[in-house]
Amino acid sequence: VQLQASGGGLVQAGGSLRLSCAASGSTFSINAIGWYRQAPGKQRELVAAISSGGSTNYADSVKGRFTISRDNAKTTVYLQMNSLKYEDTAVYYCNALVRLKDYWGKGTLVTVSS
Repeated sequence: VQLQASGGGLVQAGGSLRLSCAASGSTFSINAIGWYRQAPGKQRELVAAISSGGSTNYADSVKGRFTISRDNAKTTVYLQMNSLKYEDTAVYYCNALVRLKDYWGKGTLVTVSS
C-alpha cells in the first residue's frame, strides 16, 4: 500500500485546511486509515481515523473542529480542519493499517500562525 498525502500549508488561526490521503496498491486490504501529527519536540499522536466500516474516532483536542471522511471508492481519505489553532501546527502523516501492519505516507506540514 502506498500513501500520498497533500494539502498542508500556512493558515491563520481560525482558518481551515483540507488534507487528502490517496491510497494505492492493495487498498482492498486496508483496515483503517488515520491521520497522525507530530509537532516539534513532541511524540507523534493520532488525530483521527476511519475504519473500513466507516467508524471514526478523534483525538479530544480536535473533536468538533476536524472531520475525517473518505470517497466512495475508499481510496482517498480527507481531513477537514476548521477553526485551526496555533497548537495544531505539526507535520501531518497519513497511516494505513493493513492486516496489523502500518504503512506511512510522507508528511505534509501544517503551519498555523497566531
